[in-house]
Amino acid sequence: MKNNTAPHAKRGILCDMDGVIYHGNKILPGTLEFIAWLRKTSLPFLFLTNSSERSPRELSEKLHRMGVDIEERHFYTSAMATAAFLASQKPGGSAYVIGQPGLINALYDAGFSTNDVNPDYVVVGETPMYTYETIKKAVRLVLNGAKLIGTNPDLTGPAENGIIPACGALLAPIELSTGVKAYFVGKPNPLMMRTGLGLLGCPRENALIVGDRMDTDIISGIESGIETVLVLSGVAQRQDLARFGFGPDYILDSIGQLPALLDAAAQSPA
Repeated sequence: MKNNTAPHAKRGILCDMDGVIYHGNKILPGTLEFIAWLRKTSLPFLFLTNSSERSPRELSEKLHRMGVDIEERHFYTSAMATAAFLASQKPGGSAYVIGQPGLINALYDAGFSTNDVNPDYVVVGETPMYTYETIKKAVRLVLNGAKLIGTNPDLTGPAENGIIPACGALLAPIELSTGVKAYFVGKPNPLMMRTGLGLLGCPRENALIVGDRMDTDIISGIESGIETVLVLSGVAQRQDLARFGFGPDYILDSIGQLPALLDAAAQSPA
């Protein structure tokens, strides 16, 4: 880890949201300063989130309610990545979906229909509407031949009142009951990273990924050849780093410290 040095000058930022920008409906310290810095510098950025619950419009509106104005074009979600992947695999296919409107609408937009009888896929994302009945139905459909897809592998996620179960945990009973391992599309899958870089219009050498998780954000950067910044405002804490065989390039207490880090890089000689 190169915490005492500045990163190479950047032309784009891929930034996580949960645990970096907010917890639930609570904006995190440093977020407003970070957004103001992005506006001032005109540095291209994309919020690349493993959350599948909300559409870009809903994410934009959520941030607006918290006093942050970000246009829809700056968001790319695991729901969108999952829909794009499935459309490339089976155009016009169908899915039984355990998830929120952000995931269902992304699949509709990609040409998929919902199907709880004989779907091509069972697709699982985060949702509070997760019941024993949905698990039973998903298990039956997978055993009948439907392929099992997860929007992201996160086992937990940060919320206002602590850590809560996430997509990977919701999928576990279905995997264990069927003996089928889900394919996860969200971070750290390189598919999502490549799409994010394309939307950002930035080569990996000139990008930076910022996140609060070692097992998705940081490993996705490492495996994609992108410099990484871990912020300690979400899931990972400094004492957790010893459990991993890899580390971030930089560690910050909050996203509000990132502008100073990047300003130092911009002022360094090439």
